Amino acid sequence: MTMDAFQAIADPNRRYLLEELRRQPRTVNELAEGLPISRPAVSQHLKALLESNLVTVTNKGTRRIYTVRTDGFMRLNLWVEQFWS
Repeated sequence: MTMDAFQAIADPNRRYLLEELRRQPRTVNELAEGLPISRPAVSQHLKALLESNLVTVTNKGTRRIYTVRTDGFMRLNLWVEQFWS
């Protein structure tokens, strides 16, 4: 099931994760350090961001590295830009 990108960014924890990932790719543990929620909750938020095509994940050994997927923001950009056209 794919989550709508607008629904995904409605959550403040997910927006925080996106802001952190915009700075640099990170693991779940690195991301969880800055949030008052559990590591499993961070994983669930990342799953929603993956399903909405806003982040990607790559495996490096036993680590899963999350990165912003800039092309996933195209739909959001197109929608917002219509208000400035």
